[in-house]
Amino acid sequence: MTIEGGKKGKLHAVKADISKEEDILNAFKWTSDNVGPVHILVNNAGVAQKTNLTTEGDTEKWRQIFETNVMGLCIATREAVKIMQAKKIDGHIIHINSIVGHRILTLPGRNVYPASKFAVTALTETLRHELRHLGLKIKITSLSPGRVATEFGQNVVTDPKILEEMKKLPRLTSESVANAVLYVLSTPPDVQIPELMIQPMGEEF
Repeated sequence: MTIEGGKKGKLHAVKADISKEEDILNAFKWTSDNVGPVHILVNNAGVAQKTNLTTEGDTEKWRQIFETNVMGLCIATREAVKIMQAKKIDGHIIHINSIVGHRILTLPGRNVYPASKFAVTALTETLRHELRHLGLKIKITSLSPGRVATEFGQNVVTDPKILEEMKKLPRLTSESVANAVLYVLSTPPDVQIPELMIQPMGEEF
C-alpha cells in the first residue's frame, strides 16, 4: 500500500459488526495491542433497510438501522475518545453522514434512515461541545455526501429498471468522498471543520 508522498504503509483488516458492542470493543483492543493508539476514527459504517413508516413498518429493520448508524457510531466514538484522552492525542473523528441528515428528500421508502442521519448531525455538534468543555483538542467533523456511486442501498431498491435509471443520475465517486476526508484531516491544528457537505454537479436535490 502506497500513501501520499510515496511512503509505504500497511493496511490491517479487522472483522467487526458495528451493531455489536463486543465486536467494536474487540476491534479497538486489537488495534491498540497490534498497531498502536487511535489517532483518527472514520465512522463509515451505515445501513439502510427496505421498509416504511406506515402499515408495513418492520420494527426489527428500524432497530438494525439505529443500532448501526447511531449506537455503533456512538460506541466507536466513545472508545476512540477514551484512547485519545488517555494518550494525550489531539486526534480527529469523522462521521460519514449524508445529505439526508440535513433535509428530507421526497423519495418513498426512506423510513427511519433520514432520522438516523439527522441524529448523526446532532451527535457531531453535541460531541464538539462536550470535547470543548473537557478541554480536549480532538476535532470532530460530519461529512455529508450526496448520492455516491456505490453498492450501498441496493438492498432497498431492487427493481432492475430503477437501478439502471439511478446509474444515469449525477453521483459522486468513492474517491471524491475519500478526498474530502483527506481534506478535513489536512487542516492545521487551529482549524476545525464541523460540517462539510459535498454533492455531485447537477444533483437534483
